[in-house]
Amino acid sequence: METHPDPTPVLGADLTRPLDCLFVNAPLRDYAIRPRVNDYTLPVLGMAYIATYAAHHGFNVGILDAEAHGMPITKVVRTINGLSPRWAGFNLLAPTYEISAQIADRLDPAIMVMAGGHHAKAMPTEILADPRMRRCAALVLGEAETRVAELLVDHRNRADLPGVMWTDPILGHPVTGGRPGTSRYLAPDIDALPFVDRTYLAQDPYPAAGRIEANMVGARGCPYDCSFCGAAVSANPDITIRTRRPDQVLREMEALRDAYGVTAFRFVDDLFLGARRVIEQMLTAFTAAGIGDWAVWDATGRINVLHRADDATLDRLVANGLREVALGIESGSERMLSYIDKRITPDMVRSVVARLTARGIRVKGYFILGFPTETRAELNDTVRLVHDLWEMTGRQPGTFRASVFEFRPYPGTPEWSRLIATGRYTTDQLLGYTAIDLTGDDVDESMRQRDEFNFSVGIQFGEPTIAEIRQHLVDLSREQHARTGRST
Repeated sequence: METHPDPTPVLGADLTRPLDCLFVNAPLRDYAIRPRVNDYTLPVLGMAYIATYAAHHGFNVGILDAEAHGMPITKVVRTINGLSPRWAGFNLLAPTYEISAQIADRLDPAIMVMAGGHHAKAMPTEILADPRMRRCAALVLGEAETRVAELLVDHRNRADLPGVMWTDPILGHPVTGGRPGTSRYLAPDIDALPFVDRTYLAQDPYPAAGRIEANMVGARGCPYDCSFCGAAVSANPDITIRTRRPDQVLREMEALRDAYGVTAFRFVDDLFLGARRVIEQMLTAFTAAGIGDWAVWDATGRINVLHRADDATLDRLVANGLREVALGIESGSERMLSYIDKRITPDMVRSVVARLTARGIRVKGYFILGFPTETRAELNDTVRLVHDLWEMTGRQPGTFRASVFEFRPYPGTPEWSRLIATGRYTTDQLLGYTAIDLTGDDVDESMRQRDEFNFSVGIQFGEPTIAEIRQHLVDLSREQHARTGRST
């Protein structure tokens, strides 16, 4: 995929003036040990929303996307310390927490640290107890735009801000801010937020397949409770599910077209094609605006919702520019699908994929190998389903593409709670994420494109061994690459 280079890894900031905050997306691994081999990573839209909101309130902020730039840890530390921002802000994800903590530990003492993200929400007291995070003056749990702007005014405001934690310097234990009447900070009006300033993003918009493409968010929150997912509703009781008004979505699409020439969009939220009401609202607005006349778009979808959609709805989606749907299929075993609470069956998967590809819509299916309690026969059911979907769509106008992952647990998810409850695993074991090189020392082109996603905790959670799981993963990725030249 073609990308556009940028002369500095820090984006969006005025580096001739003091920096109020540098938001840091830590690398998934230390690229001094093994260089990055894939050339594209998803943009940090959530971080860019926060930076854009802060800039609209007068603060000089920037983003250092160390993962997109494939930066070694030492270079990340050197870059932050060299700029001396008042704050360094980290997006804490379970696989990147260790590296984020190493970076925070090596920052100049004058730089205050704030942090948020899924891992912060799942393990706040453990993070604040980590000596490497000793300068964390604000742990922001949940949606952060409005609270970060308040913290940039004066960090002592944290006492008024709900869901902001820090370690009391006298008592030595975590405390949480918040006063009556401040709950509005937890769920900002997403239609009132400014559109994401794309100068904060390393690779968005970007050229691909003869078009300029951009990623967008149409909603926040997810009503489903898939056991392995950090977005599961039970893991996010603080998030109110909200959908952007269709006119706001259209305005952002048109603004991106006018500013950058964007004519392809990817909606990365869980609800764009995951709720019938949202589909109807967006289709009505897209039809009235003639979106299908100038744009194509991709979106995530829910199989159970699309299974209930009639043919007329699918035809309207095509007419309005729908190009590709990403579906979380996960398993070919009916028992495993019930275990992880997907609310779908393999027959529903086959039906939805057939109906979409028959209309020329591409489908990308996500699968996970090695779920807890999974038998060898159930894993083989998943492998068989991938092959079935390839075969049944081979002569369809639309293609089917499989993206397969090794299971790894994430704190805060229902699956994490089940694993801990067994008493067989410690938190440290489940947090032992390690990057796995499946590229064959950069030889296997089919694995290069998905290199950033290959990490593991190295635990066998079901009957299949780790070696079996990885062999299936490699075999499926190689066959997918042979079929389409793409493996992610």
